Amino acid sequence: MSSSAKAAAVVFEEPGKMAVRQVGLKDLSPNDCLVDIEWTGISTGTERLLWNGKMPPFPGLAYPLVPGYESVGRVAVSDENTGIPVGTRVFVPGSTGFADVHGLFGGAAERLVAASDRVVRVDESLEDEAILLALAATAYHTIDSFGPDRYPDLVVGHGTLGRLIARLVIALGGAAPIVWEKNPHRQSGSVGYEVINSENDPRIDYDAICDVSGDGSLLNDFIQRMRPGGSIVLAGFYDQPLSFNFAPAFIRESSIKIAAQWQPSDLDAVQVLIKENKLSLGGLISHRSSASAAAPAYRQAFGDADCLKMVIDWRANNE
Repeated sequence: MSSSAKAAAVVFEEPGKMAVRQVGLKDLSPNDCLVDIEWTGISTGTERLLWNGKMPPFPGLAYPLVPGYESVGRVAVSDENTGIPVGTRVFVPGSTGFADVHGLFGGAAERLVAASDRVVRVDESLEDEAILLALAATAYHTIDSFGPDRYPDLVVGHGTLGRLIARLVIALGGAAPIVWEKNPHRQSGSVGYEVINSENDPRIDYDAICDVSGDGSLLNDFIQRMRPGGSIVLAGFYDQPLSFNFAPAFIRESSIKIAAQWQPSDLDAVQVLIKENKLSLGGLISHRSSASAAAPAYRQAFGDADCLKMVIDWRANNE
């Protein structure tokens, strides 16, 4: 691939300014492959922070940038050493393969240069639901953060990640957790677990609490609802400093942990659960848009509470 190769991509030119335009692609190295992207998902957590300029200092953060880390497509040019045939459908967790813009996280484009050891084969039958694999791996990693044979009994937030955590707890053999959600638009859609407003929950004996709300102001409420020795894992992304009242946490000898980036082993485990029909990704994509309408799609994803997960379809660009 020549250094003049280009691809259409979503570009955040600066906070609050977006375009879908041609960007330059880097030359392929011997360990790279080229992927024609079919679908990309919009993250209403990290991408919203990039859009509104509230993303805390992060390695590689600079504008203009290509956002996104939920990409699925077909290998167009393969690294001959990987054994991934051309035409294979793969998941791509973002890219830094751009010549004239930054990639953070670099997945929202019609074509991506990606290191061959970062692309992951996916089941054909998943279609665009395969973009959810990154969130599913994040959910698995979050649950694993509690330690062996310990599952969250309270999940805070019923967005896509919260739903996946609840589904995974059940898939892994844990008791169905309670899920807190104050937004009435997000209270439906549970599968085998209960979703309630925290104000209607009298329990004060939770053992393992998982927060995916991204709302740091709730931390004191979690602590007040814990049993002694309970744990909290923070799996949201927080743009403000976190703080909590020490005395209630001291009395309970609380443990607070942060779940960070998922690992390849988490993605492998999730794919096994999907293949064994223990975990479903169904019903989590609420909206779809063509790449030509990406700008209004992003605005809807960031501003519409009914939009659980928006997917951009790039296939017309690659025909």
